[in-house]
Amino acid sequence: MISRRHVVALLGAASLLATAPAWSQPDWPVRPVKIVVPVAPGGGTDFTARMLAEKLSTALGQPVIVENRPGASGNLGVQQVAAAPADGYTLVMPITSFPINPSLQRLPFDTVKDFAPVVLVGTLPLVLVVHPGVPAKNVQELIALAAAKRPLTYANSGTGTTAHLAGELFNRMAGIQMTGVNYKGGGPAVNDLLGGHVQLYFSTIPSVSQHIEAGKLRALAVTGSTRSLELPNVPTVAESGLPGFEVTAWFGLFAPARTPKPVIDRVNAELVKVLAMPDVRQKLAHHGVKPGGGTPESLHDFLVSDIDKWGKVIREAGIRAE
Repeated sequence: MISRRHVVALLGAASLLATAPAWSQPDWPVRPVKIVVPVAPGGGTDFTARMLAEKLSTALGQPVIVENRPGASGNLGVQQVAAAPADGYTLVMPITSFPINPSLQRLPFDTVKDFAPVVLVGTLPLVLVVHPGVPAKNVQELIALAAAKRPLTYANSGTGTTAHLAGELFNRMAGIQMTGVNYKGGGPAVNDLLGGHVQLYFSTIPSVSQHIEAGKLRALAVTGSTRSLELPNVPTVAESGLPGFEVTAWFGLFAPARTPKPVIDRVNAELVKVLAMPDVRQKLAHHGVKPGGGTPESLHDFLVSDIDKWGKVIREAGIRAE
């Protein structure tokens, strides 16, 4: 005869089995892993993903394939991964507007709830450059020019890009009003800056380093929390008189929500090792990327913080998606 206590125990065990995650693949991965890159081949996101995929293939013992899925300002590929099976075989490396888009667009996914953070791949500080015709040798002199009602225009690589929001954040923290001029990408923005059609630009460092060396542009400050290894003599904006100013674009790797934690932890551990490799760090630095790392939890906190930060800037500046 089965006692009442035994019946309760059996029912409890059955309940636990019914609600336990359906994860029975301790040998993951047993087939190729895919990293979706939501832009066309070429460029920083694609280069970074392909370099990491090659290293991760060796570490996991299975091919890691990069699939380019451009469209909808980088949201098409991201949406595809949000809807993918949460089995660890589909990952995504969004473009740097990932934490900005929720405040500008109505998205078909939830940027926080629909993804499981894996690892911060790298950060990209910007550099504030001006045309040589601008009579400002540092940030304080630039602010003084704007405060004196001298018309100043700053280029940006499109509405809602990091370069655009860097200019808006600078306006608010400095108490000035420079006018943003939209371009369809960083290339046209740099060309017009070189031609003197706009006065300044918050640019990625590799895009303008040769022009800085040639004296065609003047670097006033970098936007990261520390000075850049590529421009060691250029101060940060924060140390130039705007304490607390920090703007960094970044790449992160994400999986669909509910991806098993053992998979997330495995990929995180392998990529932290990869990002510490000297050859990887050198290649990333050549593209202006400071290698990342850290835990999935720290990437989650970083994402939420950036969404809040840029949401506030967008609301206060009244920015609308084009």
